[in-house]
Amino acid sequence: QAADLPVKKAAPIEYVRVCSAYGAGFFYIPGTDTCLRLSGRARFDAAYQPSYSRQNGSNNGDSTGYRTRLRINLDARTQTAYGTLRAFVRLEAGSGSGYSGLGTSGTTQRIGNAYPGLGIDSFGRLQQYVNADKAFIQFAGFTAGRASSFFDFYAHDFELAGATAGSDVSSTNLLAYTATLGNGFSATISAEDPTFRRTPIFSPTTNASNVTLNTAAAAFGQTNSPIPVFIGYTGANPTRYSFVDGIERNRMPDFVGALRYDAAWGSAQLTAAVHELNVGNVANG
Repeated sequence: QAADLPVKKAAPIEYVRVCSAYGAGFFYIPGTDTCLRLSGRARFDAAYQPSYSRQNGSNNGDSTGYRTRLRINLDARTQTAYGTLRAFVRLEAGSGSGYSGLGTSGTTQRIGNAYPGLGIDSFGRLQQYVNADKAFIQFAGFTAGRASSFFDFYAHDFELAGATAGSDVSSTNLLAYTATLGNGFSATISAEDPTFRRTPIFSPTTNASNVTLNTAAAAFGQTNSPIPVFIGYTGANPTRYSFVDGIERNRMPDFVGALRYDAAWGSAQLTAAVHELNVGNVANG
């Protein structure tokens, strides 16, 4: 009797297939025509550096620091009648302690990968962050989302310290169009978020209201100070200053144009950009 029972067919299994159209590491997402590449890395840093201190000649503060970072990349591509549709995401996260110069350059602070911890109190000693480093879509010559600025030519170069003047702004928000001109030439026009290109605009040590800022500036080791924002007064004298984000507001995008040549020997690029500089009116105190 058991031999006469109906036999149920096993459900078909869709195996993961290798996608060779876009290079090594891609596979087809089961049930779709989309190819996906999953990659990433883990990293550990340890460093030593004499710490800042409130007292000259003392050893207060952290002199060692440790940091662990992770990165996950997702690269999805689908072939359409109008070309390749690509979506790319890169997520970064990290945890660190101490000071010791680990990741505390101005660039990493602006993109949220570090905080200005001086190692002399609890502020900034323990740092946890998550960074949306990349998240963009590319289709039919357009690039939209968070990507490397088209003004950059050698972004993500290897540096022992973030010391170059804006050569490696890791990512910005942008909308761009790239036209392929043939024979290795291409041209791009891009509208980009200017926030990551901001730089301080410094004022003389005496402002238009004839309020000397030498004392406040000296606390930060500056001969010239950023344009101050007066927060409180005692009589006619300002009692508190703010030196953070008091200047250069985001009022228009950066406009970038790039002409690029790619060949077997390497690449060359000619780039121009329009970036607005503006200051606030604090002359009247």
